[in-house]
Amino acid sequence: MTDAVQIGRHRVAVGEPVYVIAEIGLNHNGDVAIAKQLIDVAAVAGVQAVKFQKRTPAISTPEHMKTVPRETPWGTMTYLDYRYRVEFEREQYVDIAAYAGSRGVDWFASPWDEPAVDFLESMDVVAHKIASASVTDHGLLQRVAETGKPVILSTGMSTIEQIDAAVAILGTDRLLMLHATSTYPLPPEEANLLMIETLRARYGVPVGYSGHEPGLQISIAAVAMGALAVERHVTLDRTMWGSDHAASLEPHGLMSLVRDIRIVGRAQGDGVKRVFPGELAPLSKLRRVGG
Repeated sequence: MTDAVQIGRHRVAVGEPVYVIAEIGLNHNGDVAIAKQLIDVAAVAGVQAVKFQKRTPAISTPEHMKTVPRETPWGTMTYLDYRYRVEFEREQYVDIAAYAGSRGVDWFASPWDEPAVDFLESMDVVAHKIASASVTDHGLLQRVAETGKPVILSTGMSTIEQIDAAVAILGTDRLLMLHATSTYPLPPEEANLLMIETLRARYGVPVGYSGHEPGLQISIAAVAMGALAVERHVTLDRTMWGSDHAASLEPHGLMSLVRDIRIVGRAQGDGVKRVFPGELAPLSKLRRVGG
């Protein structure tokens, strides 16, 4: 069993603060200024990391989607052209990496193809995140495994057999798994939070939760049920144009979530029964028979 994973400056393990990831993804809409504002939001909220997505659009865009028209703020364009329009390249990521460091948060990304892994390695990211959509991309998984970096594996839209195959490639030495259901937005009846313990027992690695619900309750409950990490999308405004904004948390929501996660984390304790200092006064007043 691997009971801890080190990601950058942070140890993900029982007894450590829950590792909170603010998923910026594509919510920057191709604008570095917006990306920096979202990093500011994440830093003020108290998360440990921000996450982006990195694609080589010509490779990662499904063939049947490349020529589909897409209405965008920049006019009508093909889906492939849209993907290029919102993709950051080296100059932008150098800027983002420096800015995240100045705000005290780690950054990494989900590579969606093998060249994207190589790009992120050249940026010396602290970890790689496998998106739920990539669980069955064994070539990508193999390339990520070869980096030797910590890996965060989301498990949405996947069968247990598909997850078994992914773990067989990635190994468990530096693996953090995230239970996820890839429904946007996520209804409570599809959250299936008991999977957190199922994954932990099956694979013997730290397990967290990646949420797409509109509120905070399910993510907070996941922490109470043993999630060691929580990932949530963040946006400046849910009404902004883009596919993920509506299922994201706005700044106040992210701040409230991190606050409540920290409270629940402190409340979990260590499972050892003891008489706490705050109980001593009630004990002396209320207990009639000793034992």
